[in-house]
Amino acid sequence: MISEFEHLNEEEINLLTDAIPLITILIGGADGELDHQELEWAKKVTEIRTYNNPENLKEYYSLVGVFYDVKLSQYLAELPKEIEERTLAISDKLAKLNAILPKLDEEYRKDIYDSYISFAHHVAKASGGFLRFLNVSKEEKDLMNLPMINKIA
Repeated sequence: MISEFEHLNEEEINLLTDAIPLITILIGGADGELDHQELEWAKKVTEIRTYNNPENLKEYYSLVGVFYDVKLSQYLAELPKEIEERTLAISDKLAKLNAILPKLDEEYRKDIYDSYISFAHHVAKASGGFLRFLNVSKEEKDLMNLPMINKIA
């Protein structure tokens, strides 16, 4: 168990770890096409963050990685296929983090929030443009700062 999560219930922990596959689908599918490039890059970034991240988030990304593929597949099967409905459903789910993040230590809360934003940016830049990188659609751009999650300064 991640020490920062000891005082959280199972549902809160699940939402914190589900945020990464949800962000993958939200950003990658914002333009209507969640392509293989975006899925592969999101998984790779998740794996990289288990060893190349602030020390306090390595354990978090290890936990995310254990269930990432299963959760991604589950959400892809369960979420609405229509872009606007799916975006709203994911946004509503991610907005629930606003009640959980304040329960975390201030430094950890900031690091995990920054990590979510950074992850969203990585997914957004994974498709299109030069060598299929660095082209962000308007839809991705509108969501990549995760406006449904309260900003943590």
